[in-house]
Amino acid sequence: MSIESQLKAQFAENRDIVQALLDDGSEPDAEYVIEHHFSSTNFDRLEKAAVDAFKLGFEVNDAEEMELEDGSVIFCFDAVAHHKLDVALIDKATEQLLQLATKQKVDYDGWGTYFVGDDMDEEDEDEDEEDDGFPH
Repeated sequence: MSIESQLKAQFAENRDIVQALLDDGSEPDAEYVIEHHFSSTNFDRLEKAAVDAFKLGFEVNDAEEMELEDGSVIFCFDAVAHHKLDVALIDKATEQLLQLATKQKVDYDGWGTYFVGDDMDEEDEDEDEEDDGFPH
């Protein structure tokens, strides 16, 4: 798949994710933790991608090793930004990070964030108190 078609698909997904969050009642003007996901079977390539993401201004968490259902191992990290659910900002970051992933020959696996609002389930709030609120 060409980078242009990947961008087109990701831009559409960006709009769907933002709209779903807003439709569910997430706060439109809140600051969100936006986590862009990367993975690779090659740790050295992933490390270079992490350095490049850092140079672009993203916070970068430590790479983690994950075993897949088929027994194979991949490495992954998140490039993190903090801003509003602004599709233009997310699209810009998506384009930068997808180009970075292509350059370093790693996978850009999209992005995610957390619901922000008064309608969080009490169970979710309890879980956030037990850990730091971020996936591990």
